[in-house]
Amino acid sequence: MGLDEVVEHRAEVLRREDGDAPDVITGMFLIHDVPFIALIDIGSTHSYVACTVSEILGIQFELTDREMSVVSPLGHSVRVNKLFRDVPLEVQGVVFLANLMELPFGEFDFILGMYWLVKHRTNLDCAAKRMVLRTSRDEEVIVIGEQRDYLSTVISALRAEKLVRKGCEAFLAYVSTSDTKDLSARDVRTVNEFSDIFPEELPGLPPNREVEFGIELLQGTALVSVEPYRMAPKELVELKAQIQELLDRGFIRPSVSPWGAPVLFVKKKYGSMCMCIDYRQLNKMMIKNKYPLPIIDDLFDQLRGAAIFSKIDLRLGVKEANIYKTAFRTRYGHYEFLVMPFGLTNALAAFMDMMNLVFQPYLDGFVVVFIDDILVYSRTKEEHDSHLRIVLQILREKQLYAKFSKCEFWLKEMTFLGHVVSAERIRVDPRKFEVVLDWKQPKSVYKILSFLGLAGITDYLLRGVPFVWADKQQESFEKLKKILTEAPILIQPKARKEFIVYCNASHTGLWCVLMQKGKYASRQLRPHEVNYRTHNLELVAVVFALKIWRHYLYKEKLIVYTDHKSLKYLITQKELNLRQRRWIELLKDYDCSIEYHPGKANVVADALSRKVVSDLRAMFARLSLFKDGSLLAELHVKPTWVDQIKEKQMLDQPLVSRFQQVKKGETEELRLNSEGVLCFRGRVCVPRASKLRQSILQEVHSSPYAMHPGLKRKVTDFVSKCLTCQQVKAEHQLPSGLLQPVKIPLWK
Repeated sequence: MGLDEVVEHRAEVLRREDGDAPDVITGMFLIHDVPFIALIDIGSTHSYVACTVSEILGIQFELTDREMSVVSPLGHSVRVNKLFRDVPLEVQGVVFLANLMELPFGEFDFILGMYWLVKHRTNLDCAAKRMVLRTSRDEEVIVIGEQRDYLSTVISALRAEKLVRKGCEAFLAYVSTSDTKDLSARDVRTVNEFSDIFPEELPGLPPNREVEFGIELLQGTALVSVEPYRMAPKELVELKAQIQELLDRGFIRPSVSPWGAPVLFVKKKYGSMCMCIDYRQLNKMMIKNKYPLPIIDDLFDQLRGAAIFSKIDLRLGVKEANIYKTAFRTRYGHYEFLVMPFGLTNALAAFMDMMNLVFQPYLDGFVVVFIDDILVYSRTKEEHDSHLRIVLQILREKQLYAKFSKCEFWLKEMTFLGHVVSAERIRVDPRKFEVVLDWKQPKSVYKILSFLGLAGITDYLLRGVPFVWADKQQESFEKLKKILTEAPILIQPKARKEFIVYCNASHTGLWCVLMQKGKYASRQLRPHEVNYRTHNLELVAVVFALKIWRHYLYKEKLIVYTDHKSLKYLITQKELNLRQRRWIELLKDYDCSIEYHPGKANVVADALSRKVVSDLRAMFARLSLFKDGSLLAELHVKPTWVDQIKEKQMLDQPLVSRFQQVKKGETEELRLNSEGVLCFRGRVCVPRASKLRQSILQEVHSSPYAMHPGLKRKVTDFVSKCLTCQQVKAEHQLPSGLLQPVKIPLWK
């Protein structure tokens, strides 16, 4: 009997407070990742969705031929005719489809009736408040309903505040660790002698600095005056309190400046509100300070050999030169800053300039500075004690203050600038990957686009491909997440130890490897380099390596290995073209020698050159490109064709018997080569593995260097399905030319 033929039946709608009754089961389901509460109602034949929920779902509905009369528990008859078909109810990653009628009720989001329960072969356990659903594959999915000990309702903070005002009793619960105590500066070795550097609040205005922060504007700039933004009552309360606090500490003062910027609030990590000044209009008119920020890779290069680290996070505060331009407007008055506020475009550059001047004698010795972060590094504990005292004494003399809760001392492994630094290695902070690892299975094309946008590989998308998600797609999804989160681990180069460079070139790109522990780089050929001869291409690879690793190789002894033997005699070569002469001048700047290394032995650089560059981009999409277009990546070595063939040969029964014949000396045509691979008359025997054979055909197309039974038939079949071969068919016959009329014979 169809839905449109039903005239009347009863729907049992309970209150949410009755969810703890022993014969009532509720469950939480997801629709497009949004949680909803459903009532399991065995007294209802059909399933329903509340009107308030159907409006926010945005799902298409259809009208039934006949209206359905539904009788509520109060005896009221309600007519419904809206049907939502195949609504995806998700629980534990499994989707169950449901047909829902729209019904006005407000205690639950859904009512799931007997038709839906029977369809999914549901078993109910009222005592345990549990139901078991079965999928089409006969897999069980268990849904646990709300228990008496659980919170039945979650309310907002505003609702809770209203209830407290009405006299409702409220309890505040939190979790704390009782066996530990909060550390202070007095509890840390060496730091306890400089506790005045870590005050709870800044003591007042800072002294005059070597670098004064100024606001210089472009010529012809008009003053900036923007009306205050409207705020919510809670924000106004917070605004008034923070303005009073800044006034009490002497950081701001009342202003009569014609300038004025609006104020807004930003929520901090722990829920508190931070007052920010919207200086966007002022920033557009300021002359930008071009003071260079340090390159992060250069900072990490200074940490070689360090084993103990301390990090100090400073509080920003620099006296202003153009105070009236920092004015901001609020409902409670007009004020201006006496210290450097957040949000001004040149603030960080000015602070970086000041920090470099303060720590100039110790930079790259045992101090690394990046804006307001100071990293002190040492080889031994004795050295670290001395270094830490020097840094803290400078901070005391310059009246620079730090926030102790954000500082770390005497650690062997520390997080700094998004990386985890230790004596052995430098790796990306794993917390950076949490958003990728926790990404749920995409349920729509939009969700896939969001994930690929995060990965930075949207250039590889195709139009018109239907959305299908099966085991194959899930496997690729998990593999991509793993690749994106396997960030390269940097090993610091050791000083005064010889470097080795392996180079290789092909007609698609240049590849080189820097060795102490190993570092890889590659880039595609530029348009004009495609026309270079092999000799020049191999030389370009050497020059490319020396340029990108100049900061490591300059004034260091190194050996360059190449698989092009003629480069070994490049320095003594008599005739050189202009391009080669220019490159030799570059080589003279380095203490290097070029040695020949056969291609078979040059496995690492050769593996890079055999790898398609587009594949590297897909695998390491999060890594940045150099300005010259080169791509820096860590190579994950995978089994070669020989290793894969050898592995599959041992699983192919006919070839296993051939192995036994070779070992017994019963055949002369079959032999094992130097790598232990079975060969027929010198050619590799490819086992009967369809994926392996298909991969080899795609790699070599119709190469004669591999052999397996039915090779010609396989190649013919492969070529017949090759789109390029079908589109490009060269004619081997002369053109027939234009049609000519037949000559009429002359009658005598």
